[in-house]
Amino acid sequence: MRLVNQLKEVRENMDSEKNRRYQAVMVSNYHLDTHVIDRVAMPDEEADILTMLHNHEVLMVNSRRRNGLILFKKYHAEFAGPGAVVGGDYDRDCQRVLAIGNLSLLSPESHEDRQKAFLIRRQWIRLIKQITENHIAHERVQKILDQFEQWFTADIVAQLPDEAFANLVGVLPQTVAIVRRFGSDVDNY
Repeated sequence: MRLVNQLKEVRENMDSEKNRRYQAVMVSNYHLDTHVIDRVAMPDEEADILTMLHNHEVLMVNSRRRNGLILFKKYHAEFAGPGAVVGGDYDRDCQRVLAIGNLSLLSPESHEDRQKAFLIRRQWIRLIKQITENHIAHERVQKILDQFEQWFTADIVAQLPDEAFANLVGVLPQTVAIVRRFGSDVDNY
């Protein structure tokens, strides 16, 4: 949250063309030694979820709410949206989690519910994969930001760290920060 506020301050103070270019470099260098997710203490709820995942519990993200879970693996992140399964052997390598929205996890009531949840998880993975197939990094970032703003509110998306989006679509956190700053004008800088 502090990083988002700092970026907002920088955005408000930089108006001229020369300063805007300087800001892109400044944002980029700022993130080189900052790992937001590593430095912020994981809330108790997210620590509990991670414990459940490591215990191989199988859970489903509540499909009746706008909520989800970003699961950070060693080299990437995956998004489990409403209706998707999390846990079991599938997420045993999860290192961190980030709850989005008012997260609600349920236990599948039947074998059919479990199978359906696995299919939904696969659909979420395919959706993110389609975004990552674009070879232009800033376009991948813009697409994932647009998608998340459709699923959640712009306020919720603004609070999510750059690292989360970077790990979802395979870019550097600096790229996310620049796209958030300049949007579709990023080609001009």
